[in-house]
Amino acid sequence: MGFFDKLKHGLEKSKINFGFKKVDEELLDNLEEELIMADVGMETSEEIINNLRNNIKKNKITEPEEVKEELKRELKTILDSNPNVELDLQNKPAVILMVGVNGAGKTTSIGKIANKLKSEGKKVLIVAGDTFRAGAVEQLDEWAKRSNCEIVKGNENQDPASVIFEGVKKAKDENYDVVICDTAGRLQNKKYLMDELEKMKKVIDRELPNSSKETILVLDGSTGQNAVSQVKSFKECTGITGLIITKLDGTSKGGIVIRLVKENNLPIKFIGIGEKIDDMEKFNSTDFVNAIIE
Repeated sequence: MGFFDKLKHGLEKSKINFGFKKVDEELLDNLEEELIMADVGMETSEEIINNLRNNIKKNKITEPEEVKEELKRELKTILDSNPNVELDLQNKPAVILMVGVNGAGKTTSIGKIANKLKSEGKKVLIVAGDTFRAGAVEQLDEWAKRSNCEIVKGNENQDPASVIFEGVKKAKDENYDVVICDTAGRLQNKKYLMDELEKMKKVIDRELPNSSKETILVLDGSTGQNAVSQVKSFKECTGITGLIITKLDGTSKGGIVIRLVKENNLPIKFIGIGEKIDDMEKFNSTDFVNAIIE
């Protein structure tokens, strides 16, 4: 099964179905309800429907099929509003700092992205900066082996910033293209997490002042409203440059992707649809919209 088919299958429960016979207020009401049910959010859904209503009038649209195309355009406009969907890896060694709560799929995403970059011929280093969660380093080590990438590991409970320091130093000395750093994911103690991330970023900026840098937040696509509050919290902690949405397999919350982009003006860099090492792809707004609207 190709990635698009997996995506279609994964978004099965969030599909916006077009079984309408005529273009009227009822069609718009039903669409709004479907968008809200798919987790697009009340405000964003209202705005989409208002734009749709105006375009129907302006363009004298009378066919449901044309409304469908118009809706696809609306969603695509939102998803393409921030053009920085590609990872910025220009100035080497580029650093990708991965943040997110435990359980969102951060470790898995690191492994999959490392694998992807490695297959593109890049020299990739993984840094295990989550030294507090039991098993986090071992788990990441396993993904490093699977993606055939080098890894820098600290000891359990070692200061994460010191592990990051070792990692970026190695990347600099040994001419790596990309360094992917794991971080702790405990949002319960926000102040502590904020300080920790701040410390890591200082080390990276000091050691690699001219490198390209990304801070990517990994979100579990099936958590709906929870994902919205996580973006808010992490945005307060650190400057996020993009999102990765994981676990879009069988979730009824696919519309959350649209809401997250609309409310935060952040690009989706990748989406993940399964456990395999190649079950992660660069986000493609056209594919996403075609998968969610039947």
